[in-house]
Formats: sequence, structure tokens, C-alpha cells
Amino acid sequence: MKKSTYLATAILAGALAQPAFAQDAEPEFFDGFYVGGHFGLDGIDDSAGEGIVFDTDGDGEYGDVVATTTGADAFGPGYCNGIANGAQANAGCSDDKSRFGYGARIGFDQRIGDGPIVAGLLVEGALSDSEEYSTGFSTTPASYTFVRGIDKSVALRGRLGVSPGSGRGLLYVTGGVAYADIDHDFVTTNTANSFTMTDDDDWQLGGQIGAGGELYLTNNISLGLEYLYSRYDDDDAYVLVGPGTAPATNPFLLDSGETRLRPSDPNLDIHSVRTTLNFRF
Repeated sequence: MKKSTYLATAILAGALAQPAFAQDAEPEFFDGFYVGGHFGLDGIDDSAGEGIVFDTDGDGEYGDVVATTTGADAFGPGYCNGIANGAQANAGCSDDKSRFGYGARIGFDQRIGDGPIVAGLLVEGALSDSEEYSTGFSTTPASYTFVRGIDKSVALRGRLGVSPGSGRGLLYVTGGVAYADIDHDFVTTNTANSFTMTDDDDWQLGGQIGAGGELYLTNNISLGLEYLYSRYDDDDAYVLVGPGTAPATNPFLLDSGETRLRPSDPNLDIHSVRTTLNFRF
């Protein structure tokens, strides 16, 4: 992947370095409306110490300890930022699922004055197959995995770049707001308690920032390479743990008769590397 990135960068840099030839009119590249799409990899951003957190007394504050009748931490075996391979912590965890993302966009670019500066605005719709996992292990033993991923998203971004020389190439930075439909799921080996997902399929506001390059292949078609970092605030969804068939001495029930759990990281972060293809009018 590194070789492909270096090659694309070299080609784009060469295009930008071409001298400006005498022309009867100003360059028309990157000056007008376009429609296009993108395809690439959406990588989940996870920290090594992530897992799940608990609200045992129903006050809305997470960070409580799920304690046994003896006061011991019921989640003493620990946590991981992946999906459990089994009921016990020593079985380990598998990594988050970083998969392909794809989408469509419509935008407008405008050359500023007679210089190489280009400013633009675009609206983009995207889909992704990536998933993030947050897991905890109890002394029962049992595993508990919270799953979340973006089903679809809509973004409004501006971009600002430079297109010197012949004007066929563009290097730019981009940023804006995004709104995503985040799917949530829960997987556990605990068959005693009841587990109810709350606020599932929740639309959340986020932000995006990135950079990229684009090169005209013909007078109407441009090919690009883009990196985009997206962060969404995702602290509404949680799993409500109830009694099920468990006795009143169950650690999830001791404090208030129920417990809420969610990922320890309230944000969903994604790093995307994309190839873009645009048709320009």
C-alpha cells in the first residue's frame, strides 16, 4: 500500500511541477461543479486500554465497580479493545473489523482570482462495513462485547488547495461536519441476566478533517487520493442489564437492581484512506 501511495504522490507532484505554458485564457481546471464517488479502507481507531464501563446505581455517571457480595471486582479478569474469542480472558480478543467504505459526492470548486488557490464545498454520502468492539470479562466466567459501527453518514465539508503550473493537479486540505447513523449490538456468553440495547441506531453529530490530492486525467475526469479522519460523539447508546433468571445476589443487581454498560470511549473514531473519481462539468 505504501508503494502505491508513493507512486500516486509522485505522479501528482510531477503534474503540479509542470511549468505554465502560454495560454489564451485562464485554466478551467478545478473551476465548477462535479459529481463523483470514493472507495477505500475505513480503519477503526482504538486505544490499547479501552473496554467497557458501568453505571450500577442509575445516576447516569459511568465508572462504577460491579462488585460481588464479598466486595471483589466482578470484572477483575480485565478488558480488551476487540471482540472476545471465548468466555475467559485468557482466550484473548480479535481485532476491530476495519473494512471497505464507499460513497458518492457532489461539489463545487472555484479558482480564487488569477492565482493557483482553489476553494470548494462538497456534500457527501457514505456507507461503511467497519465495526469497533469493546469487551469485558467477568469472574463467572463470561465475556461481554459492545459492538458499534457506522451504517451510513452524510457530510458537508469545505476544502482549500493549491493548483499551480498547468492547473491539472490539486493538493488540498478539507474539513467539516458529519452526521452518522451508528448501529449498536451486544454479544455475551452470560445466559443468566437479561441484556437490552437502548438508543440503538442513533444518529450522531461529528466532525471530519483531512487532506488529499487530485489530478485531471481528461478535461472532464479527475482521479484523487484522500485521507479523512472522522470523530463522532457516541455516548447515548448503552446496554441495560436486568435480572433475567439471576438471583438478587448477582453482581449486576446488588446496587440498584440493574446496571448500564457502554464502551469506555464515548467517541467513535475512524481513519479513512480513499481513492476518488470525479466527473467535472
